[in-house]
Amino acid sequence: MRIGVAGVGRIGAMHARHLGALDEVDEVLLFDPVAGRADAVAAVLGPRTRAVADLDELLRDSDGFVVATPTDTHPDLVRRGIAAGVPALCEKPAAGDLDGLRALIDDVEASGVAVLVGFQRRFDPAVRMLRERIRSGALGTVYLVRTIGQDAVPPDVGYLPGSGGIYRDLFIHDLDAVPWLVGEPVVQVYASGAVLVDPAFADADDVDTAVAVLRFAGGAHAVLTGGRQHGLGYDHRIEVIGSRDALAVGVDERTPLTSLEPGQRPATDPYPGFPERFERAYRNEMAVFVDVVAGRADNPSPVRDSLVSLELAIACDTSRRGGGPVRLDHAVSS
Repeated sequence: MRIGVAGVGRIGAMHARHLGALDEVDEVLLFDPVAGRADAVAAVLGPRTRAVADLDELLRDSDGFVVATPTDTHPDLVRRGIAAGVPALCEKPAAGDLDGLRALIDDVEASGVAVLVGFQRRFDPAVRMLRERIRSGALGTVYLVRTIGQDAVPPDVGYLPGSGGIYRDLFIHDLDAVPWLVGEPVVQVYASGAVLVDPAFADADDVDTAVAVLRFAGGAHAVLTGGRQHGLGYDHRIEVIGSRDALAVGVDERTPLTSLEPGQRPATDPYPGFPERFERAYRNEMAVFVDVVAGRADNPSPVRDSLVSLELAIACDTSRRGGGPVRLDHAVSS
């Protein structure tokens, strides 16, 4: 099997490396619009990786391909892939606005070609185990979900104007994962944020530290917190409290948190960023994608599901700007 990767910046190069480690993948093909970048990455990754001249060649020679180019190019590349009958895994978001995403969903579903959206939490073994525990009833009634998502260092200021804001960028993974975990529609959101890290976020009409509260149809709440800088390292955790049990993912010896209780030690080797924190998830994501391409697995992250996170992100931004809760016209659920 040959898998293509369109866009080999940091994320695309990581995906290419993980694909090249899979026994089922005979060759990884790379394309990037920046001259020389694909050749440079192929030289580093070794003999099972080859740069190609353009997207047409990538699609012609690939059984499936990964879209890791800038967001505004995603819909066009996905459409070119489905027109060629080539399954795709597209980095989030598949489209930057609701109308564009709905149109893309229609095209993808009409084609019958598999397109996965790269919400890597869905592929993380611990998060998947958490979902199984919730859905099996092992936690009983879900009362409360809490998430923490903290970048270690802020993104480059040049990235901010095109990021879509903190809810569409940083929070979007949890806005996908939490409804997917709970399995109930979200009926209301409230969000708030502040600029505490760098005035550049205010200049970009954004915030760098934020919270969001989701209310589910059954009455459970989720409290999502996040920010663009953490003093110790990258941090992502999910906690779920239920009537029978309480479970957490993302808590280990590398979690950048210092307990002041007696006998506790500071974290050793805190995660420097999301690629390290979610390495297992990213590796599993590529393995599952290969299984989908081969017809051995169902699509665990279809494009239609990504409507949920985008609708919630827009509602959060509306709430933050308006200062009050936003009720959803229709219940939003995965």
